[in-house]
Amino acid sequence: MRRTVLAALLCAVVGGTSAGTGGVDLEKYLKPESFSNVKLSPGGEYVAGTVPLDDSTALVILRTSDRKPAGVFRPQDKNHANTFEWVSNERLLVGLAEKLGVLDTPQPTGELYGVNVDGKGGELLVGYRVQGRGLGTRIQPKKVEDVAAFLTDELAGDDRNVLIAVWPFAEDPYTRVERLDVVSGRRVRVSGSPVQRADFTTDHQGEVRFAHGAASDNVNKLYYRAGTNAQWSLVNDESLSHRIETAIGFSEDGALAYLQVEQPSGPDAIVSWNPQTGERREVLRDGVVDPYAIIFRPGTRVPVGALFAGDAPRTRFFDEKGADARQYRSLEAAFGGPVFITSSTRDGGKVVVQTWSGSNPGDFYLFDTRAKAAEHLLSRSEWIDPKLAATVRPFSLKARDGLPLHGFLTLPPGSEGRNLPLVVLPHGGPIGVFDEGSYSSEPQMLAAAGYAVLQVNFRGSANYGRAFTQAGAKQWGAAMQDDVTDATRWAIAEGIADRNRICIYGASYGAYAAMMGPIREPGLYQCAAGYVGVYDLPLMFSGEAQLSDSAMAWQREWVGDPKTLGARSPVNLAAQLKVPVFLAAGGEDTRAPVKHTERMEAALKAAGSPVESLYYRTEGHGFHRPEHQREYYSRLLAFLSRSLGGGTAAAATSSDKGRAP
Repeated sequence: MRRTVLAALLCAVVGGTSAGTGGVDLEKYLKPESFSNVKLSPGGEYVAGTVPLDDSTALVILRTSDRKPAGVFRPQDKNHANTFEWVSNERLLVGLAEKLGVLDTPQPTGELYGVNVDGKGGELLVGYRVQGRGLGTRIQPKKVEDVAAFLTDELAGDDRNVLIAVWPFAEDPYTRVERLDVVSGRRVRVSGSPVQRADFTTDHQGEVRFAHGAASDNVNKLYYRAGTNAQWSLVNDESLSHRIETAIGFSEDGALAYLQVEQPSGPDAIVSWNPQTGERREVLRDGVVDPYAIIFRPGTRVPVGALFAGDAPRTRFFDEKGADARQYRSLEAAFGGPVFITSSTRDGGKVVVQTWSGSNPGDFYLFDTRAKAAEHLLSRSEWIDPKLAATVRPFSLKARDGLPLHGFLTLPPGSEGRNLPLVVLPHGGPIGVFDEGSYSSEPQMLAAAGYAVLQVNFRGSANYGRAFTQAGAKQWGAAMQDDVTDATRWAIAEGIADRNRICIYGASYGAYAAMMGPIREPGLYQCAAGYVGVYDLPLMFSGEAQLSDSAMAWQREWVGDPKTLGARSPVNLAAQLKVPVFLAAGGEDTRAPVKHTERMEAALKAAGSPVESLYYRTEGHGFHRPEHQREYYSRLLAFLSRSLGGGTAAAATSSDKGRAP
């Protein structure tokens, strides 16, 4: 069941879109989701969800009894309600982030807001923009200082206070844990850290027990202590063990800790660790992929299993015969697919269940665990009909050196997947990022134009273990590119792709791979498109990048020595790029500065290669404004159509045209 929720509110907060006719309906794919993350209040009277807008993200609170709005919190433009947690039935803690382009990963600002359930009483409690009460006021509950803060523990038994990790504004700081009053903003120091840039893990009593961090050398270390007054002891040093270990929680009786541990080969494992004896025991490990999300017992912080994002999403449990596993199996059977419990009441009596698929952006249901009854709460994108969406299929192959590769094919609705025009879509990042086969608007849009869309998780991607990610180190334009080529040739050999109708397109690193594809493989691709791309690798290390010591060390470790990277930069190889090229970039992009695209375009023109471009000087890493998005994707579809013969964008309606500059 899918139904409209808060139509009037969302129309006022988000705005509407109109569909065009006679082509690909861009508005269907460019319209922001209605809701992203959804969580239930401790008593179950309310549910809160983040609502993506054009240039910010709001928090909407609904009453579960009638789904009517109780309140709305909307941060200022270009600020996003990135994280939120219920502290009590009447108060939430919201973490802000900034995002200058739609492809940017939201960058947390370290600012925490306290918000009442009615959306009022919103107050900045901690962060660099906190202001005091004035010089004439003796009582100053909030500290005015340059710090960032992030939630560590919501302290379920305390309706007034939480634990936060506080990061001073300094290069590689020693972080600390403080208790924060979410009404007054008063903070009290609880614990320091034995390692720089630390995150913390607490036990069921809210005691800080683990610290995990790294200095500017990016060598990860994990420390443990038996209690508040105990000394920190080193559990793992990446420089010695050659793996990263992180703490995820404690067993119900507190006797065992659970760690996620990288392995010499293959995916990560979850192991139990006895602090008293040092004994370790593997409790959960998938044969192919890393844990994607930890499953906690409803109403507690006790880890009981994990969700794995493999060829198909699947859940596994420490005890496959236990009550937690049985509950999930029952829900999976009832909903006919993967489920994940996003939140619950403190007594575990009611939970919010999320369902999704490659053709469905996702639905949220309120499930009564005692009555065994579910009712629909919200849909991420209720205007998407999963029955009419493109099909997403997993695939696997072996790279030329024998490395197993996995990815996903998005096929046009009704297609049998044979002899299709193909768009190869390498993901951005590239390190530590991966495509996981859930609903994604861009592949769906391309499939609506008649294309098969191929997304391969080349080496360097996350989700397949440390060794797979490490295999991508310094492989820009080399083995990572070969993986994309091997997947493309696999699609041809399988009869999926028409070898004469293949283009490669990507954003950020994906744009780099899109330019390198035709350079390294003449004749394989008929065109290439790059969106907010990186094309001059030495430029990544220039003074304009303003990199910290740790970021510079990371870039040298993963990208390579800037003195050697010119030979793998598309700007220096433009003469070998013989196919039509489309480039787009934003003038305020700090991730991939516009100079990359300008230099790439100039190099192609100097080489006599066909190139067209689109620039918006006020946009960042991906275009925010709806009219800019429409123009970009209209141009992209028209560009692809000239080489592949697929569909173009429907004409904008009068209401859409009215939003253009």
